[in-house]
Formats: sequence, structure tokens, C-alpha cells
Amino acid sequence: MTAQTDPQAPSRLARRLRAGRVVVTAEINPPRHAGAEPVRRQARTLRGVVDAANVTDCTRGIVRMSATAAALLVREEGVEPIMEMTCRDRNRIALQSELLGLSALGLYNVLLLSGDDPKGGDQPEAKPVFDLNGTQLLAVADRLRREGRLMDADRQMSQPPLLYLGAAGDPERDLKQPDNMTLAAKAQAGGDFIQTQPAFDVGRFAQWVALARERGLTERLNILAGVFVLDSARRAEFLKESVPGIVMPDATIQRLSAAADPQAEGIRLAIEQVEALLQLDGVRGIHLMGIEATDAFRAVVEGSSLARHVAAPDG
Repeated sequence: MTAQTDPQAPSRLARRLRAGRVVVTAEINPPRHAGAEPVRRQARTLRGVVDAANVTDCTRGIVRMSATAAALLVREEGVEPIMEMTCRDRNRIALQSELLGLSALGLYNVLLLSGDDPKGGDQPEAKPVFDLNGTQLLAVADRLRREGRLMDADRQMSQPPLLYLGAAGDPERDLKQPDNMTLAAKAQAGGDFIQTQPAFDVGRFAQWVALARERGLTERLNILAGVFVLDSARRAEFLKESVPGIVMPDATIQRLSAAADPQAEGIRLAIEQVEALLQLDGVRGIHLMGIEATDAFRAVVEGSSLARHVAAPDG
């Protein structure tokens, strides 16, 4: 059995995490049209500075190019994709069917999410499905790959899918309910890696990592700490007021407000956060986020120790 077909590590991302490497991931947003070049351009910008790139699935309920199609474009440009899949638009039949198809295409990394309510998107009359939530889908996907069995079915398929399973982490929610951590539920459901909400307050994030470590969860899940690359004080204020789970220090907003070049200051802030987060015992990598920020992602990696980690050999 080759490394590429190892069910425990079917992707390069999985193999690097298994080898103890610090990994870097970032987001690619498919366009709101049928043109391939925006996807290819983002992938080319990230080539060589990330280990894998998330391809988002109609974020915020806005119609965008199919994540599966965009992921194939990303791979053609030499970047390993992480497929995001939400429960918003598909029932359990379609979700399981999609997981089988992704494996057949060699798209082994998947991030499973509940998804945003379409009422906040560009098609507010769309009927949401939510037959499963993200954690339930994680358990279904884990059963598929381990046992080759569909949800609520005993028949074993001849060729189970190869999947490396990711989920979202919400440190604030877990800190508020430490005896009922969503992180523990995702570990129990079979997750392999976690990409967290942005960790603007590193001290607060460190409390969550310590709690996860005490519960043995950092041994079961590869935690990739979220770093959002800000471009303005206005963006920081919007995130603080509008996004659940965001803890935004006032000092961050003040620093961006006072900066002559807020975009450059946002990159400097992100680099500082990266270096602080990598010092935490239990953090296995960084997940970069932002709005139309692919160039900024590259600047953060090249300006930090992440460049050295990405360049490290797989073995």
C-alpha cells in the first residue's frame, strides 16, 4: 500500500501532520461567475506558501462556483485542495454521494460544516436543508471511510472512500461550556483536523488550547489556529460586532486606526499572531483567513517562520 492510498493518511496534508510538521492552510473563494481564472490566480499566488487551500462552499449563502469544480482548478495549479462541504443545501443522500465522488476524484481533504442560513445570502427565499449538522456529517463520513457503510445501512460497499476529515473549532463556545466542548464532540465523531475561528486574542485562545490539552483532545485532533489578516479598523469592528465567537481586542482596532498603511499593519499584526500561536503546546499549524486577501496570505507566510515550515520536506 503506497502513502497515497493509505486510508489513515490519503493526502499530503495528512502525511505532513502525521510526520509532525507545522502546516499552513488558507482560503480560496470561488467567484460569483463561471470564469476559472480567478480561482487559478488565487491558487498560483498560494503555490509554494501553503500546504493546502480551503475551497469554500457558497460562504454566507451566496451563490458561487461549485466548490468541487473550483477544487479541481486549484489542484491543476499545483495546490492541494481542502473541500469545504456544508449541510445547508444537501440532504443525507446527496452529502454521502458527494463524499464518495470526492474520493473518486482524489479530493481527499474535506472540511465538514453546518453552513450559513441562506436568509443572509443572495437567495433569501432558498429553502435550507440542514438534514444533518456538521458534527453529524463528520460521524457519517468517518463511518463511510472506516466501515464502508452508509448512514442507517448495513450493506458494506466494495470500495470505501479515502477521506481526511476536518471540522471548525469555536474556542469561545467551548470556554463558555467547558463540560460540553464541541471540540470533544468532533473528536468523538472522527475528526482528524480542526481549523478554528480567528484567534485575535492569543491569551484567550491559549486558555482554550490548555483546556483541550487537559482533556487529551490535542492528541486526538490536529489543531490549526485561525489567523484573519485584517485590512482596516472598519473590518476589525465589523468582525467584532457581527461574527459570533470573535474576541477582538480594542488595542487591535486602535492600532489599525492609527496606522498610516492599515493593510501593511494588518499583515504585521497577523505575523505577530502567527508567531505567538505557534508557541502554544497543542497548535499544529495555522489557517489563514481574510477578504480577498490571497496576496496578504503570501506576505504573512513569507514574513514569518511559516515559510520555513512550508519548505520543510515531507518526511
